[in-house]
Amino acid sequence: MRVETFDRLLSRARAVRVARRAPEWIIPAVKSSLVVMDVALAAASFIVAFYVRQEEPVIARSSDGSLVWSREFAPYGAVLVIAVAIRMLTLAYYSLYKLRGEFSYVDEGVRIFKATATASLLIVATAFLYRGGFAFREYSYSRGVFVLDFLFALLSFGALRLAVRGAQTFVRRRGIDLIPTLVVGRGTEAALCIREMRARPDLGYRVIGVVENGSLNETVPDSFEGVPVVSDIEGLPEVIRESRASKVFIADPRISGDLLFDVMIRVGRRHSVEFRLVPSLFNCLPRKTGIDQIGALPMISLFREPLTGAARVVKRTSDIATSSLALVVLAPLWAVIAVLIKLDTRGPVFYRQERVGMDGRLFLCYKFRTMHRNADEAAHREYQQKHIAGLPGTNMGDDHQPVYGKLLMDPRITRVGRRLRRLSLDELPQLLNVLRGDMSVVGPRPPIPYEVEAYDLWHRKRLDMKPGMTGLWQVSGRNRLPFEEMVRLDLFYIENWSIWLDLRIILRTLPVMLRGDDGY
Repeated sequence: MRVETFDRLLSRARAVRVARRAPEWIIPAVKSSLVVMDVALAAASFIVAFYVRQEEPVIARSSDGSLVWSREFAPYGAVLVIAVAIRMLTLAYYSLYKLRGEFSYVDEGVRIFKATATASLLIVATAFLYRGGFAFREYSYSRGVFVLDFLFALLSFGALRLAVRGAQTFVRRRGIDLIPTLVVGRGTEAALCIREMRARPDLGYRVIGVVENGSLNETVPDSFEGVPVVSDIEGLPEVIRESRASKVFIADPRISGDLLFDVMIRVGRRHSVEFRLVPSLFNCLPRKTGIDQIGALPMISLFREPLTGAARVVKRTSDIATSSLALVVLAPLWAVIAVLIKLDTRGPVFYRQERVGMDGRLFLCYKFRTMHRNADEAAHREYQQKHIAGLPGTNMGDDHQPVYGKLLMDPRITRVGRRLRRLSLDELPQLLNVLRGDMSVVGPRPPIPYEVEAYDLWHRKRLDMKPGMTGLWQVSGRNRLPFEEMVRLDLFYIENWSIWLDLRIILRTLPVMLRGDDGY
């Protein structure tokens, strides 16, 4: 009986095996090409920087007719090889030759900036300390050359990586070069993981099978979220081998640590399989924990004040600076939107609605009007109460493209309003709320009072910080996420706030707005 079950598991694993992502030589060839192009760009940036700044020739002919460095460039030529080597080492150090798995354009840009800046500092230090050896020990290098070298290198490396990542995204969206992945568990975390991988092929993963955390008996369905259940946790090593999976996502918080360790030992290193945990955000320890000691007992303090006094000043200062600049830059766009609203329907340009802010305080939230005048909110109120309660039927899309928190084909919305909402342009007047101090640029979504009435006690924790124009929810799935996942993202943001997290969210918001991702 055991042999029959084992054979059945192996046949299931073979059935979900996918063809090789790409020929084995593709990734090494792309990496080698990147290295060659980076060497050329690093050298070219240094040489062009000298020519632009000094306006002197780089190449000259010697007495025997051969090409050599010119007299003016010779001191810089002495450090050129070292400069290129430093550039390559820093690019490798910041993992800019990693092509597998997920990536973010924002994170990639940050790593490029760090690699380029770090290399430039090292190049300057090398040039002024080494000075090309004894031959140029009295020479004074131009600082402008190194500044221009940094700018040219940053632009060239950034453009090259943008082109490579763009090509990679194009290929992945067509189902090519996706990493075969197994998901352990059939709970909420597993379902969210599978939906995200299916909706975002550009992340680089294809979920080929689900592994049951327990015994595989007749009560376990054949599939979960449209993915076949291929094994139980005991048979995971054999399934990995037969399905040729490269990643395993552990998406069940109830899994035994000892059992998981035993499975990883049985898989071994030779299969090059990476295990990754998909924890519930609410179960993660936040950064703002405090470790104290009472007698001989260590204590961990959770849920401290989200922002200290200094952090509040930093966040408020950044809010004022960002909103003031945005108001000036976007003033012409406001005028265009106002004209479009007036031409579309009668009524005011702006819409004021009561929202709930930090600590439950009410304020008037400003938006561009996207609905007909005197629209009835009864249907929206009823839907939101069901949505917050997690009742069935609140997914207005389907399993492959879920839509939560929005009434599709809402008759209250105007033609122009539908376009404004899709691009989130209706929320631009909230910049005024930011200036007034009612809102922040980044924070939890501001709820309507009748939504807060339906909150459970733990939902109200999201009111511990000022609501924001954008937030972690908006850039992590938006209306594809059910209400409780939105709350968990808000709590994660509150407990892990930093000015750098705000900056990353703002940078990720811009492409989400321009693409209209999950906007309704």
